Amino acid sequence: MKYRIISFGALFLLMLITGVFWGTWFTLTRSLASFSSGEFIHIGQTIIANVADPMKIIMPSGIILMAISLWLAENKKTNSFYLGLVSFVLIIAVLLITLIVLVPIDNDINGWTVSTIPPNWKEIRQKWDLFHSIRTFASMASFACFSFFILTAKKYL
Repeated sequence: MKYRIISFGALFLLMLITGVFWGTWFTLTRSLASFSSGEFIHIGQTIIANVADPMKIIMPSGIILMAISLWLAENKKTNSFYLGLVSFVLIIAVLLITLIVLVPIDNDINGWTVSTIPPNWKEIRQKWDLFHSIRTFASMASFACFSFFILTAKKYL
């Protein structure tokens, strides 16, 4: 029963993580180039303010529960378990993309105003767009792999 709770918690948090990234990509990133500098700054600062603190809790908690779920898995020599490992590697990649590439850009955007925006802001926006898209699809792949791992675990069948 403990394994089921941990695994469900991991899957639930992974769903939330993926949902945050997918929602931003689906509703914002695809239209990013159409925003003026002022709109880009306002939207960026608003999103950062809304998600930064909750994601500091949700993402590490999800990763920890995923690791525990993999550690407690009964049969570690199955394709399903290997998909669980792939999922874990992908979510770590998502975390690294977030911390190494996107958070520094977000920190810069938080300090921008329309009068202080750097001249290369469109290139920065393109970099943010590219890495946000990679992160989004990596998190979706992680969710799919982990879902398969959980749904086929012998402890559930």
